[in-house]
Amino acid sequence: MSEIESLKKEYEELLEQLSNPELISNWERFKNLQERKEILEKVFEKEKELEEVKNKIEENKTIITAKEDRELVSLAEAEIFQLQEKEKKLEKELENLLKPDQNSAGGEPQSVIVEIRAGAGGEEAALFVKDLFRMYSKYALSQNWKQKVLDSNSTELGGFKEIIFELKNGNVFEKMKYEGGVHRVQRIPETEKSGRIHTSTSSIAILPKPKKTEIKIKADDLKIDFYCASGPGGQYVNKRKTAVRITHLPSGIVVTSQTERNQLQNKENAMAILEARFLEKVVKSEEKKISDKRKTQIGWAKRAEKIRTYNFPQNRLTDHRIKKSWHNLEGIMNGNLEPIINDLQKEF
Repeated sequence: MSEIESLKKEYEELLEQLSNPELISNWERFKNLQERKEILEKVFEKEKELEEVKNKIEENKTIITAKEDRELVSLAEAEIFQLQEKEKKLEKELENLLKPDQNSAGGEPQSVIVEIRAGAGGEEAALFVKDLFRMYSKYALSQNWKQKVLDSNSTELGGFKEIIFELKNGNVFEKMKYEGGVHRVQRIPETEKSGRIHTSTSSIAILPKPKKTEIKIKADDLKIDFYCASGPGGQYVNKRKTAVRITHLPSGIVVTSQTERNQLQNKENAMAILEARFLEKVVKSEEKKISDKRKTQIGWAKRAEKIRTYNFPQNRLTDHRIKKSWHNLEGIMNGNLEPIINDLQKEF
């Protein structure tokens, strides 16, 4: 049995253990199993990517050998060199993932949890949340980041009262840390019949996802409730108690997740949100102690600070912290955030 096949067998056994309802009461074991599961999933993703590259190399070799179309052969020869370089890179990455000392996530780039909530503006604010989520999703795709929705609360018109998602696999925190704050939009809403321009807001918090060594949440401090999910999903959402609510009793932090169709996954999502919010609470407490020293610095999760305006009639985005504007708002909303993020990084 190959090493990968052995890991796949281990993965199946892990899933079986994680599906055991009794595991809910043993949080430490659940965390350990879940961390191992995530490591194995990274290995399988990398192996799949490597296999796809190898298949493309073989396809190009077949084209070159056939010599039926000179132009096609020339393209295949050019591409095969790039693919072989990528193959070497992926093999090295897979080799690193398979090393025992990679079981710790301590050296990985920090992931973030992004919370977007509708502010003033009713349904238009909820639609703006949807637009912001789409913007960040497209930006994440351009950066080759992984995205996972942890919880959401949708509206009848397709907007979101709130959506919480994780971004990982890259320099996510360094790129996203200045996005926290109040985002204001000025435009004619879809719900507006008389053509008037409305101003609405949404707030964004960027929460670094804690590493294992950063915080310790005791299982005895948690109150976990299961209930029926609500929202899109037809009759299914009302039949089983798949939604999860976790209360951290010492701090009073309450989080929920109902995006998945099983308790285990929703519990994992809810814990990710809880850990990030708990870390934010700890950081804010420390910042308060040294606030005088940081008055000239910009925070990364200032929920109340108006940082940006999206003015659709004038096709302009303005960041109020650095007093700079950019045009081509359509492109920005389609994920072209790099110029803005680069300017923020240079400034701060």
